[in-house]
Amino acid sequence: MTRTARPERLSWLLPSHLAEAAGTEPAGRPGRPRRTVRDWVVDTTLFLLAAFVGLLAAETSARYSSEAVALTDQIVGGLAVCSVWLRRRRPVALAVTLSVVSVFAPTAAGAVLASLFSVAVRRPFREIAWIGALAMAASVVQVFVRPDPTLNAGLNAALGVALVLLVTAWGMLVRSRRRLVEALRDRAERAEAEAELRAEQAQRLAREAIAREMHDVLAHRLTLLSVHAGALEFRPDAPPEQIARAAGVIRDSAHEALQDLREIIGVLRAPGEEAADRPQPTLATLDTLVAEVREAGMDVVFDTTVTDPGSVPASTGRTVYRIAQEALTNARKHAPGTEATLTLRGRPGEGLTVEVRNPPPTGPVPAVPGSGQGLIGLTERATLAGGRLEHGPAPDGGFALRAWLPWPA
Repeated sequence: MTRTARPERLSWLLPSHLAEAAGTEPAGRPGRPRRTVRDWVVDTTLFLLAAFVGLLAAETSARYSSEAVALTDQIVGGLAVCSVWLRRRRPVALAVTLSVVSVFAPTAAGAVLASLFSVAVRRPFREIAWIGALAMAASVVQVFVRPDPTLNAGLNAALGVALVLLVTAWGMLVRSRRRLVEALRDRAERAEAEAELRAEQAQRLAREAIAREMHDVLAHRLTLLSVHAGALEFRPDAPPEQIARAAGVIRDSAHEALQDLREIIGVLRAPGEEAADRPQPTLATLDTLVAEVREAGMDVVFDTTVTDPGSVPASTGRTVYRIAQEALTNARKHAPGTEATLTLRGRPGEGLTVEVRNPPPTGPVPAVPGSGQGLIGLTERATLAGGRLEHGPAPDGGFALRAWLPWPA
């Protein structure tokens, strides 16, 4: 979820070094980023302030100095003010040069303050310290080299030092604020990247859930196909009615498996679209599952104390359905001809318990291929739902599966 429109709209407000770091500044000459609108406004303001201070100093020089000295001050002051436009490229060299020049030309005082501001904004504290000290020393020496008859020398020197300190502190404050903006922008970018990562992880987990759902659904359908096909293979002399019924179950199971597969593929192709029209199984459809298994030729005893299946949360009911579906499928595969018992107990606040038991097979068991991952998937499904699942051989030689799931009050 990248956002590029906002930085592009605000790039004209950012300083050139921030706009360049953000990747929004148009490419200019190598090593020389183009000024933004904000940079032009700041540079123009500093130029005008330096010119204003220079004009005040030039007026004083013309009043109390000779014509030649006043003309020299005006020329030097004009050049110093124009040099303010170079403060972004050579801030240290410009500040040092103007500090020295200001000792002999008071008209360069405004340009000195502008260059000190640039140094305080762009350079480390060590350079700021010695350049500021040089500027303060130059302002003190200038009082004695070019004294102003209208002001006291000590007051004039103190005013010069105060202005240098004030401009330097202002520049350092701006520098700290820019660093804070950069840190906040980096933090926002990291937060956005982490949000994208979390979204990708959530999408991956959703796809894994879909894959587990596909295993549970298709395993049940395909197992029915395999069992009935094996029954037809072992009983070619079965009555026509049984053969027709087995063929009907095979046909229906194949159709259901195809529908389930189409639904899952549709979700994978378009995760943002609405789900298929077929409702997800819940506890209310557990009777339908039992009836379907009985129609397939398996004896199932369904014992439940849950009188209102609709009151069970949909996610819990779906988990119970999948556990019962897989357990009954395994009982039909590994203990054909036996009677399985499906027991459902529970009430709000105590949880929901589902148990499937089957006795040992009484005869030979047809070899039905399987992945052996069904019980692992059920255990994971129960754990993700906040419950637990246990399975293993029963004392009578059969097999028992028992799961407990939370049912909030």
